[in-house]
Amino acid sequence: MHLPGAFEDTEQFSLLQMLSPKILADPSALYRRLREREPVHWDPYLHAWVVTSYPEVVKVLTEYSADRTPALLYLDRLGLPFMKPFAEVMLLQMMFMDGDKHTRLRSICSAAFTPRKVADLKTAIQSTADGLLDRVVHQGHMDMIADFASHLPAIVTAQLLGLPIEDHEQLHAWVLELAEVLGNFQHHPNRVGEIVRSLESLKRYVAARMEEQRHCPSNGLISSLLTTEVDGRRLSDDEVIANTIITLIGGHETTTNLIASGFLTLLRNPDCLEQLRRRPEIVGSAVEELLRYESPVQHTARVAFADMELGGKLIHKEAKVVAVLAAANRDPSRFPNPDSLDLLRSDNRHLAFGWAAHFCFGAPLARVEGQIAFNTLLRRLKNPKLADQKLEWRQNAGLRGLTKLSISFDS
Repeated sequence: MHLPGAFEDTEQFSLLQMLSPKILADPSALYRRLREREPVHWDPYLHAWVVTSYPEVVKVLTEYSADRTPALLYLDRLGLPFMKPFAEVMLLQMMFMDGDKHTRLRSICSAAFTPRKVADLKTAIQSTADGLLDRVVHQGHMDMIADFASHLPAIVTAQLLGLPIEDHEQLHAWVLELAEVLGNFQHHPNRVGEIVRSLESLKRYVAARMEEQRHCPSNGLISSLLTTEVDGRRLSDDEVIANTIITLIGGHETTTNLIASGFLTLLRNPDCLEQLRRRPEIVGSAVEELLRYESPVQHTARVAFADMELGGKLIHKEAKVVAVLAAANRDPSRFPNPDSLDLLRSDNRHLAFGWAAHFCFGAPLARVEGQIAFNTLLRRLKNPKLADQKLEWRQNAGLRGLTKLSISFDS
């Protein structure tokens, strides 16, 4: 199938163009073009509405249905039976639920994942960050992802869940496999079997750890999910497994990309890098701006539950709507000078963590990890520079991240 060029007539625009390496390297120009011409656009290739302006994206996140998992029989009719194992897990995850089902699941998970759990991890996050840098700081160079950004959230998420820290590399490998499916538009048939095996292996792993927690409970999140009761209701074992998996994916992949892409952004904006180095107390505001400027999650999908009007367009019942969070985060009607990095930006209500009822469950932990990571990197690395100008972005239009980030610094 031939896809149109990035800047042709918007009638031919498709988010599938993001799979082009050139556009994947900098999708902001593509988003800007569409947002200015047609912020609510019918994508003829995805057969979905693509929404790129801030007010309309907020409306989609607030009013449209998150219950978008295709029925298993429908996948057979589409000729996509290989997606059924993923759909079975999605049906039990709160990010794909609405109404009472979502409220029930989220209330139990919220009671298990308390602010205290995040606060208790701060010392461990700092210790882990310093330990990872201890291994490489004498070298004068590092791969930000392989040496730091992938390990930190993997270790922290294992600690959060109450899993053995020594398992974090295997967990991260499974997560990378599953991330190929989550949020992506293009699936490679020759990879499906391997990814399904990773999903099944991860499910068996979590089930085994749950059994251990029943006999020897810990203060980890898996133990809490097993035992927490709200209004006389608990999670089923399958619900614990499904929501542990989404916690692993969110805790690993998006935080890795926040740290790596955020550090790249600072390197490309040396005045801001020095500003944060001199004033580490502004790191909270800095992380929010980096999330806005280089959003790890580029888009999310919803479904119209009835015929609805959006941006002057009629959206028919059951139509798929793709809310492009990264485009909304650069909307000049909401953010003055949106393409400029401003670490002290006020009123920075970005959409990197979503909005309303489905606001990212793990946002507090991601923020703390990002804050500790950036301040530690700038404190420990002297005169950091980009060592390789050629960057390779993962072929994933939904979860934006680099495959490698080589940097040098004074040892």
